[in-house]
Amino acid sequence: MTYTSDAALYAIYQAHPRVRIDSRQVGPGDLFVGLTGTQVKGSDYAAQALAAGAAYAVVDDPAAVVTQDKRYLLVEDSLVALQQLAIEHRRRHRMPVLAITGSNGKTTTKELVRAVMSRQYRVHATPGNYNNHLGLPLTVLATPEDTEMTILEMGANRRGDIAELCTLGLPTHGLVTNVGEAHLEGFGGKAGVIAGKGELYDYLAATNGVAFVNRDESHLSQMAAACTRIIGYQVSEAPTAEVPEMEIQVFALHPEIEVGFLSGGGALLRCRVHLSGQHNLQNVKTAIAVGKYFKVPGREIVAALEAYRSANHRSQALQHRNVNFYWDAYNANPSSMEAALAGFAADYRPEAAVAILGEMLELGEAAAAAHRRIALRAGQAAQTVILVGEGTREAAREFERPWFANSTELAKWFWAQDWSGKTVFVKGSRGNRLEQLLAEDSLP
Repeated sequence: MTYTSDAALYAIYQAHPRVRIDSRQVGPGDLFVGLTGTQVKGSDYAAQALAAGAAYAVVDDPAAVVTQDKRYLLVEDSLVALQQLAIEHRRRHRMPVLAITGSNGKTTTKELVRAVMSRQYRVHATPGNYNNHLGLPLTVLATPEDTEMTILEMGANRRGDIAELCTLGLPTHGLVTNVGEAHLEGFGGKAGVIAGKGELYDYLAATNGVAFVNRDESHLSQMAAACTRIIGYQVSEAPTAEVPEMEIQVFALHPEIEVGFLSGGGALLRCRVHLSGQHNLQNVKTAIAVGKYFKVPGREIVAALEAYRSANHRSQALQHRNVNFYWDAYNANPSSMEAALAGFAADYRPEAAVAILGEMLELGEAAAAAHRRIALRAGQAAQTVILVGEGTREAAREFERPWFANSTELAKWFWAQDWSGKTVFVKGSRGNRLEQLLAEDSLP
């Protein structure tokens, strides 16, 4: 049985550039790649993908190949084949590739940067949170031919993940949003997080890439010290063109962020962004710094930031069934919880505030202390604190807070209460599925 070479596979990809790894999403002319996961063997779905119109199906199980059907492409490892396709495609595109990683704010920063850069360039960026060893190659392979800049979000659960993603995405520019208490279990503590996120700066140092460094975030300057091409940026009370570092002036953090920065001609430009809080200020600063470096006109940067609206349950003010929500339930770790609670507390009085906190996952031995600390902090921001998920059970018992095992139980209770005059803060890890609170079938 003949195996398909990397060169032959890339030629087929060029003729059929829409890659699918889910047979249910396959359309006519697609290239299906059957990946083997913990519960699913992609090769078993090759025939289904071909029946749905796929031009070819890449498989790594010889038993799945129908020998007389030349649409089956046999490789030794489907995941490796997918990644090698992405590497080859990336090498053929000579353009700036900006990688973004960090404990918190990756996706918001990516979307802000995308908004700014799209005012001047044709930009391709990671869709949603396609930021791992599967999503990143798919993002690269979906790069349109006329793209002038690619933005790659990089997520990590353990040391070595970012280094691997750099070998797949080959970034020319990069930044770390911050270092916090995310995925502590996989990284083995805060020092492991610093080393793991710092792998992006290590790669840029080794390849003479450009590192954007937010001087106002702890650890980043030290992490990027080996880089020879650093673009620093920071808050200043009086920005001046005479300072090598980019400077951003802050006029307000609540209820909306208002900042100022110097245009190319030296004029101070001000803009208001529909986000609030210190944590979102860091994301806004980064978008300004990247835009200025790539010579996006200052007024276009202002226009992009003022037009930006958050989505996907990130820092959203919304109303549902006549209840006002401050919704930030896309994901959570202790650092992002504290930052979001601080931003919420600056805008709402505790007596008019309710906090729903979901369990923070992947914290390992730090979980109990972290949940206790966050529950205590939430009690300072909101008169009513509601906790969800097994990890919060002990904190709920200690502080005598309402507790629910899951979002379904929460919803049944929540919508039976009267929340008139209240604003409800919602945040938790994705595993809590707190968006169920907004589902139409959650009415009691």
